[in-house]
Amino acid sequence: MTSADPDVEEDEMKEDGTEAGEARTRTSAKDEDLLKELVGYLRQNRETLREEWVRHITDAQLLETMSREEIISEASAVYDNYVDALETGSMAALQAYTRDLSERIVERGVETHEVLSIVLRLRDVLARALFANYGQDAGVLNQVLNAYEPAANSIMVTVGVSFVEQRERVIREQQEAIRTLSTPVMKLRERLLLLPIIGALDTQRMQQLTGQLLEAIQAHRAQVVVVDITGVAGIDRKVANHLLQTVEAARLMGAETIITGLSSEIAQTIVNLDVSLFPMKTVGDLQGGLEDAERLLGTRRGESDTRLPGSLQSSPT
Repeated sequence: MTSADPDVEEDEMKEDGTEAGEARTRTSAKDEDLLKELVGYLRQNRETLREEWVRHITDAQLLETMSREEIISEASAVYDNYVDALETGSMAALQAYTRDLSERIVERGVETHEVLSIVLRLRDVLARALFANYGQDAGVLNQVLNAYEPAANSIMVTVGVSFVEQRERVIREQQEAIRTLSTPVMKLRERLLLLPIIGALDTQRMQQLTGQLLEAIQAHRAQVVVVDITGVAGIDRKVANHLLQTVEAARLMGAETIITGLSSEIAQTIVNLDVSLFPMKTVGDLQGGLEDAERLLGTRRGESDTRLPGSLQSSPT
C-alpha cells in the first residue's frame, strides 16, 4: 500500500478551497443581483403594494386613532424606508424614521402589538407579491426568498425594538410626571414649605421626593418644612430610614422638619421595625404641625433679632 504524496494533497486542498471560495463568491453575487432585482420590482409596484398594505391595516382596524390620509402618508414613508433598507442593508435611516414615527404615535395610544402586526402585514404583502412574480420558477423563487427573508426579519426586529424603546421612554416620563404631581412642595408663606404625601411610598419615590424637597428649600430659602403623611397607607424599614435621611438632609440645608399625620398603624409599624425617630419632630395632625411651624419661625426670627448689632436694633422710646 503506497502513501499519498503530501505535496499533491496540499495542492488538491488549495484547489478545493479556491473552488469553494469562488462558489461562495458566485452565490453571494447572485444573491446581490436577485436582491437588486426584487428591490427594483418593489419600487416599480410601490403604489399597488402600498395600497394593498393600507387595506390590510384598515381591514384589521389598526391605527384607528389616525385618519386614512395620515395612514397613507406614514405607510408611504415606511414603505420607502423599508425598501431602502432591503437594498442597502443599513437600518440607520429606517431606525431614525421609526423613532420619529413612534414618538408621534405612542402619545396617540398606538400599542406595541399594533405596530408589530402592521410590520408583519407589510412583510406578508411583499412576500405574496414575490410569490406572484417569481412563482413560475421554484428555484428562482427560493433564491429570491432566501435573499428577502433575512433582511425582512431584521427590518421587523429593528422597527419593533425602536417602537418599544420609545414607548418605554414615554412611560418613564409619564411616571415621573405623576410622581412629581403626587408630591408637590408648596410654599405656604415666607420660609415655610408644606409637602403633603399621598399614596404608596417606596425607595424610588422617596429619593425623588428628597430631591424635590431639597431643591425647594434652596429655592425658597425655607427654614421650616412640614411633611404631612396623612395620606400614606404604610411604610417599611427602608422608607422609614429614608425619611430620617430626608429630615437630616433638610437640616443640613438649614431647615427644620415637622412630620404630621403619623397614623397609629404606621407608628406601630415603626416600633415593630425598631426604627428610631429621635431626630424627627412629629405632630399628630397637620393643623398642629403648622402651629408648631409658626412658633419655630417666630423663635428663629427672635434669635435673628438678638444677633443684630446694637446700632441696628430699635431703641425704646
